[in-house]
Amino acid sequence: MTQTVDAIRTRYREHRRDIDLLLSDLLGRSTAWLLAHGDQLVDEVPIDAAMQRRIAGEPLQYIRGRCEFYGREFLVDDRVLIPRPETELLVEAVLRLAPRNARIVDVGAGSGCIAITLQLERDDLEVVAIDRSLGALAVTRRNREALGARLRLAASDVLTSLRGNFDVVVSNPPYIPARDIDGLEVQVREHEPRMALTPGASGTEIIEQLFAQAGRATLAMEIGFGQEAAVRAIAEAHRFRVGEVIPDLAGIARVVVSSPAW
Repeated sequence: MTQTVDAIRTRYREHRRDIDLLLSDLLGRSTAWLLAHGDQLVDEVPIDAAMQRRIAGEPLQYIRGRCEFYGREFLVDDRVLIPRPETELLVEAVLRLAPRNARIVDVGAGSGCIAITLQLERDDLEVVAIDRSLGALAVTRRNREALGARLRLAASDVLTSLRGNFDVVVSNPPYIPARDIDGLEVQVREHEPRMALTPGASGTEIIEQLFAQAGRATLAMEIGFGQEAAVRAIAEAHRFRVGEVIPDLAGIARVVVSSPAW
């Protein structure tokens, strides 16, 4: 069955942004084009199917199969965390602090948005992307090929499977305490991979492993709300010095950069 663009937009007027993006995807047209061609006939079956998924709480990025990060489009699905704008702060910090020809490892690469962006923005960097999820690494590989990045991939639980030294270890680790998962929005709680959200009871389990395994590398990581004091304590316990804490636009401590103090 077919319906006009205007009729479909009216039916889903409470979800106007979502329906406009999905219609644009289906027709291969801009949202501005939709406004000027409201009488265009559209097959309503795929649109209705996509909107039912969205209304049920599935993230729009998974339905569309892509997400923008640092000015590039990354393929995403439910095997990986959806890239967030806050994580761009982490990328910017590493781009600024990494020395020329640095060796960098991205722990918990997911979609590959951090590792791929670092390599494309700084061609001198040697970047390795690791994840313990083979499904996530498959998504990283697709994005590496789609964006033409020069990147090595490896399956590893934190840094245990890697050999050699790195100048910078970067990570957006899972950091949500397990008790807080039930309070998350349904699109996060029910659809994004649990492994990428929580490492356990405290939320700092992977952060502790990163400090324990980073060696002499500079460690740059994203942290959760209210975790700055705990991360500082963990850094001190592993003889690291916190050199920089970067807040997000809401003023929340979001990125911590630490270096060995020994």
